[in-house]
Amino acid sequence: MTASLQRSTKIVATLGPASSSPERMLALVAAGVDVVRINFSHGTADDHRQRVDALRAAAHDAGRTVGVMADLQGPKIRIGKFAAGPVQIKANQEFILDAACTLGDEGRVGLDYPDLVKDVRAGDVLLLDDGRTVFDVLKVQGKEILCRNRHDGELSNNKGINKQGGGLTAPALTAKDMEDIRTAASIGTDYVAVSFPKSGDDMRLARALLTAAGSNALLVAKIERVEAIENLNNILEATDGVMVARGDLAVEVGDAAVPALQKRIIRTAREFNKFVITATQMMESMIHSPVPTRAEVSDVANAVLDGTDAVMLSAETATGDYPVQTVEAMARICVEAEKSSDFPLDTHFLHRVFTRIDQSIAMAALFAAHHLKVKAIASLTESGSTALWMSRLNTGIPIYALTQEVRTRYKVSIFKGVFPVMMRQSGQDRDQVLLDAEEALIAAGAVEVGDLIVLTIGEPIGKPGGTNTMKIVKVGEHRSNQ
Repeated sequence: MTASLQRSTKIVATLGPASSSPERMLALVAAGVDVVRINFSHGTADDHRQRVDALRAAAHDAGRTVGVMADLQGPKIRIGKFAAGPVQIKANQEFILDAACTLGDEGRVGLDYPDLVKDVRAGDVLLLDDGRTVFDVLKVQGKEILCRNRHDGELSNNKGINKQGGGLTAPALTAKDMEDIRTAASIGTDYVAVSFPKSGDDMRLARALLTAAGSNALLVAKIERVEAIENLNNILEATDGVMVARGDLAVEVGDAAVPALQKRIIRTAREFNKFVITATQMMESMIHSPVPTRAEVSDVANAVLDGTDAVMLSAETATGDYPVQTVEAMARICVEAEKSSDFPLDTHFLHRVFTRIDQSIAMAALFAAHHLKVKAIASLTESGSTALWMSRLNTGIPIYALTQEVRTRYKVSIFKGVFPVMMRQSGQDRDQVLLDAEEALIAAGAVEVGDLIVLTIGEPIGKPGGTNTMKIVKVGEHRSNQ
């Protein structure tokens, strides 16, 4: 079995200048990348298309399934540019954010988001450049926001702005995002991440736009606003997965609040049967160092122990000096953290009520697999839903999503503990289909003849619909009975 199949937690890596050559992509795939992130804040549609094509070629050459996630830019809540480059601002200096300013100087700068003047009032706190610059709002007059700076520092072009405590009204989907959704659909990305959603309505709009563009990609809500925390359940009802986007979230709620929020988001998402990505500065030092810090090792390991489906790399692989080494280090950390996980499965069933047949079958498969100590759980699936449900409870037993659907194979690549296996079904005879499933698992190195597996399937074979059957199978039995 390959190393990637031994690791349950998935790795998302951002493509960029440091990782876009065919050779580097092949090395990243070999190192264990499960999903690549295309950052739509940078580059053109052609750039994105070329990177995705190159990535798919590299994954094909490596014999691996690697999903593709389009990450939308979202609203640009930023200052403008300075006429003469970065400026130094002193503690207690007054400074103006001016929606009418074209090029800034030592006393004022323009706004890419002119409606900021409508969103703030005296007494508010604005955090620029991920909180490195802190402005207290003194007054708002016309198109100007008069602020007082708290600390000595430097301010440069296009730095982001957050309002402490939230409350910015910028829509989650801009005109650029709407066009980028169409681009993502045309490229065939497997996931689309929405930046700064405030409610389930933002996600429903994104899904409507995706559907209109002919895509059934899975939606990821990036949790990075105070309003998103307040409306977490509403967002979870409308999305397929969430990302704990710790950068902007920390600026809005305070960095000390983020660890507990991370645990809460992961736990709640799993209760809603949604997948979770933990992101931002996970291996930040490896942008310029070949080894991570001990704090970064603990950060990644704790996310794994919290139950995250995936951990994400941003600048580390997009622009860093050691992108391949970073993925390799992250993979090692995940494997070690997973070794220490406990699997108290029975307690998770005590208060659960299952009303759907397919979900009940999924839970029954988990229960049987846990107590029989089987080698693998196999789900014959068209949509991947059964595999997702089973992955919400950690048994320590690998789940193989056997599918004829190419899109499903890529979609499940982000689910914790789920490994996609392409299966060429030769007919609708049940025994033959079971034999096909066993052969696919053997070919993938997942099982051997004589191993015990739990298998879920929908019957009658070939009829669209939910999973309704669970079987406990000894690999090779069907072969010997023929």
